[in-house]
Amino acid sequence: MMAPNNVACWFEIPVTDLKKSKAFYEAVLQTKLTDQEMGPNMTAVFPTADQQGVGGHLYEGKPAGQGAGNTIHLVAPDSKLEETVARVEPAGGKVISPPIPIPAGRFCYILDPDGNSIGLFAA
Repeated sequence: MMAPNNVACWFEIPVTDLKKSKAFYEAVLQTKLTDQEMGPNMTAVFPTADQQGVGGHLYEGKPAGQGAGNTIHLVAPDSKLEETVARVEPAGGKVISPPIPIPAGRFCYILDPDGNSIGLFAA
């Protein structure tokens, strides 16, 4: 069996207030999420280039809170990670770590307003 191109195929981030959380991610990532009904739930979908690649959405659910759940890493829109990180706390989140260098680039950990663990990555 061949390995897949991507191990992850979709992600979901549970939030308590979809409108508030959508505003947080749009402010931090400088993008627009698309409202979409999926099954019984309204969601806010993250954009991907030409709707290709691994994507995900926000949905009203039960966040693990205070970093206790999985960590989802999202691509920072700025070439300087610090520019993206500077928008986290004014938008209602919390910065957990300074930028951490790795061979592929740099990332840092943050918590969104619901305490979801998020990594912000810049190449």
